[in-house]
Amino acid sequence: MKADERFFSFEEDFRDPYARDRDRVLHCSSFRRLEYKTQVFLNHEGDYFRTRLTHSLEVSQIGRTLSRMLELNETLAEVIALSHDLGHTPFGHVGGDELDKLLRADGRPLGFEHNFQSFRVLTKLEKRYRDFDGLNLTFATLEGVLKHSYPYKKPFLDGLDPRFDLEKHPSLEAMVVDHADEIAYTSHDIDDGIKYGLITFEELLKDELCLRVDEVVQKEGIRREEKLYRHRFVAGLIKLLVEDFITNSKVGAEKYRREEPICVTIDAQEKLPVGFSKETARQLKQLKKLLHQKLYKHQKIVRKMHAGKQCIKGLYTAFREDENLLPPYQKSLFDVRKKERVIADYIAAMTDRYAMKTYHELYGFSL
Repeated sequence: MKADERFFSFEEDFRDPYARDRDRVLHCSSFRRLEYKTQVFLNHEGDYFRTRLTHSLEVSQIGRTLSRMLELNETLAEVIALSHDLGHTPFGHVGGDELDKLLRADGRPLGFEHNFQSFRVLTKLEKRYRDFDGLNLTFATLEGVLKHSYPYKKPFLDGLDPRFDLEKHPSLEAMVVDHADEIAYTSHDIDDGIKYGLITFEELLKDELCLRVDEVVQKEGIRREEKLYRHRFVAGLIKLLVEDFITNSKVGAEKYRREEPICVTIDAQEKLPVGFSKETARQLKQLKKLLHQKLYKHQKIVRKMHAGKQCIKGLYTAFREDENLLPPYQKSLFDVRKKERVIADYIAAMTDRYAMKTYHELYGFSL
């Protein structure tokens, strides 16, 4: 299947295929709801902190830059970036983990996985056309979202359309977005963590990669105690990772670059042709390990996420016990999908605040 092909017919207009995909994603309700979905810090903590929406925009910006510099399709990278988190539940990763656990305990062994849920949002759950479900996006966009992380072959993908061929890597643009995602969340989690007082530069500057960034900021004449230091540090980290990725990916991108994006072409056993240098990849892995220990496992974060898990569990339990608590549209879907999956889809689509509001309505008290 060609990269710009769609599964259903459509009317051509003045846009190129990936610009049309981008517009369809930007105008769908799942994208708008990302504004009130947690990245790391619960949305109501303050207007400053990143949400799934701002994260997706940052990934898109970095992905476009990387694609442009490597002479890839910038618009395809943009739409994959804007779509990659559409399947996330309220309350960040813990919400998805809790839904996964609940579904498995309820006899649904395929559970819940946010990358595949993003694919389902784009192909099944959004309804904008009379004759088919989903947004009818190009093959390249759907493949990029579906294969957002390696390995691609997972039990819940059994029965997937064979044209997606899980034995092959996705397009170079999809690989670029995967790395742009890593650059974005690492840098902005540090920014938010410092702002919220959950991690300090004293802790960060014991890390090799952070020391490399510090050296650059110091050369700008900005001292660590200055308020501006945090902003320059985050910008410096992004710049360092972006430049390293571009430098280390030029040869691989040139080798596989074609006029049209390449999909289901490179064997999945082959090393990715684009990526960070070996040393930077090693240092980034160490930095992420530090953030996991000092930031993501911080008591304040863990307590908020525990409350989010209880909300997800409470909603699922209530809807499972009494289906009349669900809106009419969700109940009508029981004819085409399993009840547990309909409930999970409904909860996954909620924003943080709507989930908490619904929990309050069902149980009579707030979390």
